[in-house]
Amino acid sequence: MIGYVECECIIYDAQSLKEKRSVLQSVISRLKHYNLAVSELDSQDLWQHTVIGIVTTASSKTACERELQRAVSLIDSRPDIELTRATYEWL
Repeated sequence: MIGYVECECIIYDAQSLKEKRSVLQSVISRLKHYNLAVSELDSQDLWQHTVIGIVTTASSKTACERELQRAVSLIDSRPDIELTRATYEWL
């Protein structure tokens, strides 16, 4: 089973692309500790908006869902980034 979640986020305090990338690098490096594939998918040229794609594989949908939910919870718990939408897909 392959699980995918696309997270749209806003970084309100970012006043430049450098500040945005600093926040994103911190989020992405923490997510990679969960053994997930993570990448910024869209809005690379916007200061305060980003779309992050997260992918994992497991033997069951339940296991995939648990890992992806943990990743979404990590993003949601951070004060410097606001998760506005999470869209899940299963393959």
